Amino acid sequence: MTGLLKASAAIAAVGAATPVLAQDTQLAPIVIQSEGAGNGSDQTAVAPVRGYVGRTSSAGSKGNTPVNEIPQSVSIIGQQEFQDRGITNKVDELLRYTPGVVAQPFGSDPDTDWYFIRGFDATQTGVYLDGLNLFAYGFGGFQIDPFMLERVDVLKGPSSVLYGGANPGGLINLIRKRPTDDPLYYTETGINSNGNAFFGFDFSDAINEDGTVNYRLTGKVAGGDNYSDFSEDLRGFIMPQVTFTPDDATSLTVWGYLGGLDQVHTGNGFFPYVGTVVDAPFGKIARDAFYGEPDIDTGEYVQKMLGYELEHEFDNGWKVSQNARYGHLWKHEEGPYLNGYVGGVPTAPDYLLARIGFEATSEADSFAIDNRAEQEFELGGATHNLMVGLDYKYYTLDHVQACCGATPISATDPVFGVPQGPNFVYLDQVVTQNQVGLYAQDQIRFGDGWLVTLNGRYDWVSTDSEAAVGPTYDTIDRALSGRAGLAYEFDNGLTPYVSVATFFNPLIGTAARGALEPEEGEQYEAGIKYEPTFIDGSITASVFHISKRNNLVSMPAPLFTQDQLGEVESRGFELEGKVNLNENWRILGSFAYTDMEITKNPLNTALIGNSPFIVPDVTASLWVDYAFTTDALQGLSLGAGIRYQGESWADEANTRKVPDATLFDAAIRYQKDDWSASLNVANVFDEKYVSACQSLTGCGYGDARTVTFKLSKKW
Repeated sequence: MTGLLKASAAIAAVGAATPVLAQDTQLAPIVIQSEGAGNGSDQTAVAPVRGYVGRTSSAGSKGNTPVNEIPQSVSIIGQQEFQDRGITNKVDELLRYTPGVVAQPFGSDPDTDWYFIRGFDATQTGVYLDGLNLFAYGFGGFQIDPFMLERVDVLKGPSSVLYGGANPGGLINLIRKRPTDDPLYYTETGINSNGNAFFGFDFSDAINEDGTVNYRLTGKVAGGDNYSDFSEDLRGFIMPQVTFTPDDATSLTVWGYLGGLDQVHTGNGFFPYVGTVVDAPFGKIARDAFYGEPDIDTGEYVQKMLGYELEHEFDNGWKVSQNARYGHLWKHEEGPYLNGYVGGVPTAPDYLLARIGFEATSEADSFAIDNRAEQEFELGGATHNLMVGLDYKYYTLDHVQACCGATPISATDPVFGVPQGPNFVYLDQVVTQNQVGLYAQDQIRFGDGWLVTLNGRYDWVSTDSEAAVGPTYDTIDRALSGRAGLAYEFDNGLTPYVSVATFFNPLIGTAARGALEPEEGEQYEAGIKYEPTFIDGSITASVFHISKRNNLVSMPAPLFTQDQLGEVESRGFELEGKVNLNENWRILGSFAYTDMEITKNPLNTALIGNSPFIVPDVTASLWVDYAFTTDALQGLSLGAGIRYQGESWADEANTRKVPDATLFDAAIRYQKDDWSASLNVANVFDEKYVSACQSLTGCGYGDARTVTFKLSKKW
């Protein structure tokens, strides 16, 4: 299944430590070393996370910055969470327990990872790999396997001051595994209850005797059945890397990546509201139903990347960094998808469902490079950590899309193999976007714990379209972005902060009055970050208010046209806690309240005051993990989690709702010597629920109960 949001957007383009010890009446902090692959301490933004508690991130600063010094909310998911929660398939599964993030709103979509952050869709403009944007438009988006990642950092709120055009709700920075200082030889294999199996390997070691050249080779192959009838896939990747460190001041890493997918799509995500959320006359559509054409349905992609990272620190204290990545994607999609009932309502005896034929071929090339210089110095009685940078991003997409030739199909007695009508090409277009940004950041310490963060950035963006069929345009946009943050660090680990940030997000496409203008707006945020001195933990509470202007609104006529006349506000509260309590207990919990409101829509004033669909008003989660350390049960670990998603709206007019749902997850693991076996169960009680609707004809069931067994060994 490829999400209807992408299809509709494309059509619219036509128009281990010991227990705590008491010592002199003071408690020592607990330090848990992650069992995930990799070496190093959590002192850099790419290092493995110790247990559940990540203390350093680059997502909100582009440097190795303690999380409590970033004037925005940051969530970090490390390898220990990967392993404890049994994440083997998709990155968006990782974020089910992250506050402010709605992941997999249409269920598990094998070829796309879906994210909404603070109410805004970040799927195409808010995903980064090692700090460089994995920009996507239409179907031209890359997909990353979680096995190639060391950790995932989530920055909440605008990030234009550091990255240029970006999603207003925040960004997700995927951080890949890197060559290690110590030898690492790791393999894993497993299978889930759908019959989808996997095998992965991860090797790292020194190439030369003095250890100045290290390599890492990571790869995976997976395939089998998916939860929908007829759906299956075969996927894999390989990622070689080499790091050269001639001295303590210099490091160069060169890496490559090749990945691919061949699938029959899942049938989820296009189901009608009547028949999923509420009963149709025939009851409910089966969660594993497939209403495409198995002999026609195709989903393929080939992804290639090549990149490097270079760092050098001069004797005078200046540190310079440069990272770059080139990517190429070829992707082909074909097959009909659902579009509600014929006639708009389910009608006996066949209860025919309407279908839209679809085919698309996309070829995307992207290049991104970021150059930074950093220096710390004293001036005016304050300590300044200054960073200046220049980055460049290029993205071009050559895509052809065709649609609309399809026959209806019965909801209760589907017949496959009926000849389909021809599709017609409605889009044959090459779009190109270039972005150049110049930015600066100063983190200023003064007094006895005060910290001021100041950011400024100027961007130049050009977007053009050449089309044999579809819109042609050429635009140039310029934008200034800023951020100011103020925090005070108390000796007890408590850091209250406030910040204000502006953003812009350049768009590809056209509206009724011509090429789209960038979205723009600002966020106000206040919060408290607490890192207790008596335990290894982190607690963050934040409130925020985001205003987005130039929001796209649909026009009544002609069909599939839109204009930038709307404004949307997002307000809310988020709470997250992660604790490595001792060598036995690890705990994480979260709560988020998000209030989205349409504040301006001159084309349809009846929508003012309504909330956008998909995003629930409340989400909450709790995960508890216990490791036995006694002789009889040593090596055994048990984990249990609960996830709650509140109600969300199913349509723009706010006439229908998607009800709330509570889900339970569980895990059991056993480790002995270098062997480890785990059994994870998502949605233990097989709760049948709709995760979200993007219209009354576009609803998706949430994850069914899935059991995953994994066996791994360190060599």
